Amino acid sequence: MLDIKFIRENPDIVRATLKNKNREVDLDRVLQLADERKEAAQKVSDLNRKKNEAAAARDIEAGKAVKDELKAAEEAHATLEKELVSLLIKIPNVPSPDTPIGPDESGNVVAREWGEKPQFSFKPKEHWELGKDLGIIDTEKASEVSGARFAYLKGPLVMLEMALMDFAWKTLTSKEKLAGIIKDAGLSVSDKPFVPVIPPLLMRAQVMNRMARLDPIDERYYFEKDEMVFIGSAEHTLGPLHMDETLPEDAFPLRYVALTPAFRREAGSYGKDTKGILRLHQFNKMEMESFTKPEDGMQEQDLMVAIQEYFMRALKLPYRVMSICTGDMGFPDHRQIDIDAWMPGQDTYRETHTSDYMGGFQARRLNSRIKRTDGTIEPVHMNDATALSQRPLIAIIENYQQEDGSIVVPEVLRSYMGTDVIRKN
Repeated sequence: MLDIKFIRENPDIVRATLKNKNREVDLDRVLQLADERKEAAQKVSDLNRKKNEAAAARDIEAGKAVKDELKAAEEAHATLEKELVSLLIKIPNVPSPDTPIGPDESGNVVAREWGEKPQFSFKPKEHWELGKDLGIIDTEKASEVSGARFAYLKGPLVMLEMALMDFAWKTLTSKEKLAGIIKDAGLSVSDKPFVPVIPPLLMRAQVMNRMARLDPIDERYYFEKDEMVFIGSAEHTLGPLHMDETLPEDAFPLRYVALTPAFRREAGSYGKDTKGILRLHQFNKMEMESFTKPEDGMQEQDLMVAIQEYFMRALKLPYRVMSICTGDMGFPDHRQIDIDAWMPGQDTYRETHTSDYMGGFQARRLNSRIKRTDGTIEPVHMNDATALSQRPLIAIIENYQQEDGSIVVPEVLRSYMGTDVIRKN
């Protein structure tokens, strides 16, 4: 949520944000309510002072009159507060100055590319063809059991996913490995490792709303009876770890990592990417979440992107880094950066990673704060980003396929796998 002081001082920036993020909120009404709330708060304060004066003077009649007036003033203030907050939570975060302006994904900009696309002496297959032939992806039986957009992963592909995640665990929890990534990226951030977490997979809808991730509700598996939702990614329950807490300045950065199933209804994507395991209702995903001092927030996102690029380069997968534009970025995002891997079977790039920097936007809603050494208190800054998910599996299958239908295991994963090649049994 944006600070009302910022909105008052920068209405033109907020109006541009609403336009560029394709949102509609009556900003004039917001400013009017803010003024009325301020006046109402002052009236409540004045009446409280009069009530105390009457009590000190033992003036029962005056005290009773003030008490009734105070009750009405408090109710009026609460009504204004409720309406104001209902509008404030609909205002998206302001994009960073380096965020491209665009209406949708067509406005995203390629920041850089890495790696050479593989050349084949045969027509490369798509991952679902290879997966079916090798007996490692079964969407047909999953469809009978659970419906469309579910899959069974089997045998060597399961081992490959576990190898991928083990590689990520060992990287993110190692001070030495993080120090190397930081040095190579030319960053000046802490090399404090990520703390592994096993978080809940269900959360209160109210808390996800405080995370600014409940909408669009059609994307969530929502249990109305219990007011609970399945998480769409681990950051949904990692982000509230310090909800309603004020932590000392020397506690930061706080970094967490979790591997969980992610649940998404994929509403509105009917007929899109239906084959294989690209767009499933359930998939495994390792997510990074961090809390930093405000001055360190932007570089913290740069670190997360550097970690993502480290993984892709270690796997030797060609990729591009994308600056996501205003019309395609998330509601709470200040800056969003994605990584797309080259998929030769599909002859296109596909998103495998995303990185979201929220600044203090989420923390303001969550009441997660930092206490400075001088005693001042302000919202912490928050980042979340994909470490690894099932999508790099698709890139491995398609980039490392052989003419006989086998798949070579990336060198960095062979010690985890115990084999160099995935073949049909």
